[in-house]
Amino acid sequence: MSFGRLNHAQGTQPMSDINMTPLVDVMLVLVVIFIITAPLLTRSIPLNLPQTDAAQASDAPQSLMVVVDATGQAFLKNKPVTLDELAQQFAISYQVNPQTELQLHADKVVPYGRMVEIMGVAQKAKLSRIGFIADKTTLTAATGQPATLVK
Repeated sequence: MSFGRLNHAQGTQPMSDINMTPLVDVMLVLVVIFIITAPLLTRSIPLNLPQTDAAQASDAPQSLMVVVDATGQAFLKNKPVTLDELAQQFAISYQVNPQTELQLHADKVVPYGRMVEIMGVAQKAKLSRIGFIADKTTLTAATGQPATLVK
């Protein structure tokens, strides 16, 4: 005779496995958020390339300066030139000195495509040393914003 409990069926055992469903749900939501926000982050980076603190032209043995104004017109030796005229001048400069450096002074509103055209003409003429010239900036004490130095 046994004193105590009667034989009862065992109750359900506690679950000892980790439930992965909530973890997978959270990870999928994070992946969707990153997929949506990643392209927005790359497009929202403001750039102001023409201003820098270390804007100093390097001293090349021979340099050729091309200025591009806000309208996209290229100037060589303060005279307006076409792309064909630039190609001829670049070829002559390369024949005189293969280490000639092309220094590009461009207004900050000049379209990127225009600069690529000029660089393409220079590369066709075998000028491989190309430098971009920018104005030096300093921070003003009152606002903390960049202020362009006047030459």
